Amino acid sequence: MSKKLLLILSLFISYCSYAQNKIVVFQSDFGLKDGAVSAMKGVAMGVSPHLKLYDLTHEIPAYNIWEASYRLYQTVTYWPAGTVFVSVVDPGVGTSRKSVVLKTNTGQYIVTPDNGTLTLVSESLGIAEIRQIDENVNRRRGSEKSYTFHGRDVYAYTAARLAAGVITYEQVGPELPKEVVKLPYQKAELENGKLKGTIDILDVQYGNLWTNIGDDLIKPLNLKVGDVLHLIVYHNGKKAYEGDAPYSSTFGQVAKGKPLAYLNSLLQLSFALNQGSFADVYKIGSGSEWSVLVSRK
Repeated sequence: MSKKLLLILSLFISYCSYAQNKIVVFQSDFGLKDGAVSAMKGVAMGVSPHLKLYDLTHEIPAYNIWEASYRLYQTVTYWPAGTVFVSVVDPGVGTSRKSVVLKTNTGQYIVTPDNGTLTLVSESLGIAEIRQIDENVNRRRGSEKSYTFHGRDVYAYTAARLAAGVITYEQVGPELPKEVVKLPYQKAELENGKLKGTIDILDVQYGNLWTNIGDDLIKPLNLKVGDVLHLIVYHNGKKAYEGDAPYSSTFGQVAKGKPLAYLNSLLQLSFALNQGSFADVYKIGSGSEWSVLVSRK
């Protein structure tokens, strides 16, 4: 191999070590009532004014690590390789939980505490590499005495340095085994003609129940529009709801206020009331403690 080709290869490898698109996407449970989100963005812009800063959401319910995990799963795949996400839902801030940057197999980076937030994205997109943040290097200067705002002092700062090319991914810190802390939940499965799964999330604006049961598991049931599904919802193993719903392609195929089953925008089995809130009417929530059992009527 010629010296010129070696140089080109070396430069290419170096280039690929950076998050080159200068995009940082923020997620937290901070809300927008105070200056916490603005402070994180200010730190990022202080690293480089050329960064492009976006929000995923800051309305994660306080301390809800599961929902943080789901919103990453729902969103990360639609952003280009090189995008850096900052996810701060961190009830254990200041404790011994690790601060990490995970690189997915599709090339996005996620800066977050390793507290379960990476559960779903690690399974859906895979782990190309994971590194622990070296806070001796990647921490905002002057913040060493602060232990309660790592989102500003460590995560936003590290994400900005990575996205702006100030540091390479290797300079984040030491490489870790390709393992993350995972929250337990009912995996989607088809067993003896019955579908099992978790209510991953609520379609919060409308109160629909989104499960983790994908269309690949539904296909063997050969469902047709109008076929009736029997739904049982469990909360921590105790039955919370039982009822029937027709399998539908649109909400308008049932009368107002009536239940239906459908595939959501992620092609996962979901349940709703037409122009009503299934979650509110039947007092149903979401997360790893909410599971479902679905069968044909």
